[in-house]
Amino acid sequence: MAAERAAKLFQQGQDCIYRRTDRFFARLMVFQWLAGIAAALWISPKTWAGASSQTHWHVWAAIFLGGAIASFPVFLVWKQPGRALTRHTIAVAQMLTSALLIHLTGGRIETHFHVFGSLAFLAFYRDWRVLISATLVVALDHFVRGIYWPQSVYGVLTVSPWRWFEHAGWVLFEDTFLFISIRQSLRDMLEVAARRANLEEVNADIERQVGERTAELANSLSVLHATLESTADGILVVDYQGRITNFNRKFTEMWRLPQEVLAAGDDQQALAAVLAQLKDEETFLRKVKQLYARPEAESFDTVEFKDGRVFERYSQPQRIAGKSAGRVWCFRDVTERKRAEAELENVHKQLLDTSRRAGMAEVATGVLHNVGNVLNSVNVSTTLVSEDLKRSKAGNLARVAAMFREHAADLGAFLTADPKGKQLPAYLGQLAEHLTGERSALLKELDLLKKNIEHIKDIVAMQQSYAKVSGVIEVVKVTDLVEDSLRMNAGALTRHGVQVVREFDPHLPEITVEKHKVLQILVNLIRNAKYACAESSRTDKEMTVRVTNGDDRMRIAVVDNGVGIPAENLTRIFNHGFTTRKDGHGFGLHSGALAAKEMGGALRVHSDGPGLGATFTLELPLRRS
Repeated sequence: MAAERAAKLFQQGQDCIYRRTDRFFARLMVFQWLAGIAAALWISPKTWAGASSQTHWHVWAAIFLGGAIASFPVFLVWKQPGRALTRHTIAVAQMLTSALLIHLTGGRIETHFHVFGSLAFLAFYRDWRVLISATLVVALDHFVRGIYWPQSVYGVLTVSPWRWFEHAGWVLFEDTFLFISIRQSLRDMLEVAARRANLEEVNADIERQVGERTAELANSLSVLHATLESTADGILVVDYQGRITNFNRKFTEMWRLPQEVLAAGDDQQALAAVLAQLKDEETFLRKVKQLYARPEAESFDTVEFKDGRVFERYSQPQRIAGKSAGRVWCFRDVTERKRAEAELENVHKQLLDTSRRAGMAEVATGVLHNVGNVLNSVNVSTTLVSEDLKRSKAGNLARVAAMFREHAADLGAFLTADPKGKQLPAYLGQLAEHLTGERSALLKELDLLKKNIEHIKDIVAMQQSYAKVSGVIEVVKVTDLVEDSLRMNAGALTRHGVQVVREFDPHLPEITVEKHKVLQILVNLIRNAKYACAESSRTDKEMTVRVTNGDDRMRIAVVDNGVGIPAENLTRIFNHGFTTRKDGHGFGLHSGALAAKEMGGALRVHSDGPGLGATFTLELPLRRS
């Protein structure tokens, strides 16, 4: 497939060159025709016979013969551009034009150079056959005119009969080099076509993968949306700027919030609408403020409404890439459960009162025993429901939604390249199954709770009737890690002209470390050194990687002669988020310092000031304790 496409691209490139060169020669033909007329008028405009004169026949030859030579190839360029006939016609016409110009200048040797220049122009076609046609015309012209009219071609009356062979030989000499050039050009064109065909094939494969991932993403989003809408909880997600970032339909139904409030996305407006419905506004508001003041805190409590409804409220931080970015609120309507619990308590009180009034202690004891057994079941059911709600994974849906929203601009790459993104489709399916099972379990427990309450009612009714009757560690060579890090940055170092100098102690022992952490630190240090050198105005950009051993510690120093570090920045260089580059994020050195500390080592920096370079040294223990 790629070979066929490369051949097609090569053919298209050749056709484009043929047509472009045809147009070039069409203009050149017209120009040469006018130049020949001008040359004839300048060299021999008139012929004299005594006192009378007339226009020299050379002028007429330049006009009519030159026009005839130029007109046919121009016509072919107009009607049949890119055709082989057009190319060979132009080659013949170009050599005939050279012959005419040589004749008009009286066979001047300087005009013969027009032949060699024309051959160079014909090589633009990158078709060696065109040169053959031109060479044959030149040889034939010099042979014929050298015999019958040597003055018109050589400027002398007599000439050796082999003079034409000398001229043809020089033409062939030039042809040899032009043939080589054409062959190399065609080879380059073919290589370019092959590379382009391969790139197109790769691009098509990438587009196919993107299409597949987009379809998977659309399916995942639909599953996510369906899962959010099918859950029994009302879910609200708010960022730390007070903006509502997500919610489901159940939330709007439970809180009866106006659509204009939700459309505005303002947390304060929504909070005001919520407070108007609650019994204890101050307690609710105080809890909200406490949680916003403590971003990592989690909370579980109940909320009572003025109309008698009761919600369980569960709140936890929304984490994106391990960092808190907002807060997820989950609400579950437990009004009926609370009413059942209240009714149960009321029934229990009635039972005690009935027993006491009837004076039937033994019967009351038996009744209470039966009720106690049922209450144990009720308590178990209530505990199970409460624990299930606390352990509910419904809050994870908001985190998944936040991840999709965070990567909305590069969803295809996120789902295909990011480790977390690859797991999302399978995770969503598992989560949907879990929530469905959770809902079924809760409904089952509530149904059992209802039956137990009815059982208690039956016991009480029976008693009343009786009353009426009576955290990978490896051993590695540190130089191997250094070389791997340099290889990862080799392209960028070469592109920015940074010379790498290696200074390795010849007697270096192996060390026991977490290989990936050390590699991550070294890659970042080398990349930073490359940036420092690239941003300097020096022409001798140099980075030295020095590995030494002493005091049971391995030291890897990355030294550059780049822009250097101001003294005031040396104390902040490892702070989270600190960077001096416009496109930097300030995480690399910070995470590197933390990783070094975790491995029992340290990451240090030294610089004599701006323009004097910098040295970053990674110290590692030879053995992990």
